[in-house]
Amino acid sequence: MRSKGFTLVEILVVVVIIAVVISLTVLSVGVTGHDAQLDDETRRIAGLMDLLHERALLEGRDFGLRIEPSAYEFVVYEPTYDRWQRMDQEHEFRHRELPNGLSFQLQLDSQTVVLKPVDRNLVSSQLPNPQLAIAASGEGTPFRLTLVREQTKAKASVDGDALGRISRENSNQQDKHT
Repeated sequence: MRSKGFTLVEILVVVVIIAVVISLTVLSVGVTGHDAQLDDETRRIAGLMDLLHERALLEGRDFGLRIEPSAYEFVVYEPTYDRWQRMDQEHEFRHRELPNGLSFQLQLDSQTVVLKPVDRNLVSSQLPNPQLAIAASGEGTPFRLTLVREQTKAKASVDGDALGRISRENSNQQDKHT
């Protein structure tokens, strides 16, 4: 006669399944509740904008940031050609695609801007102007650039004021970066 109950193997299988489910949940949400990819991208953008602000003051040149729904690139104004040109020769300022599932929202003067993708086959003279400018005087376009994860609606943002000061807000807390 067989006694009723679970065998050791059955219990171990259930424990392994529970452990796998818990580890997948922790990896997808993150231990601290923040989205590391969002925070990394906002940190990168804030750092590059700070660097270009310094270059604008030192070199006396105007720089800009052209933003698409899921990509961005830095540009420089060339007065001899009277147009904005890509900075593809400088690796850190190249065109960048956001990781899958992330997208931008841009606000200028508390108004949401409709972001459109740029045709990569256009020559420099046909490219649209950047939405954000960093002037040689050190002034900049006041803005709020928010990165959003489509699945979880997690958000992180980069803010800039008219004096060129940049601040970041992580996906779980405010982190001032000047």
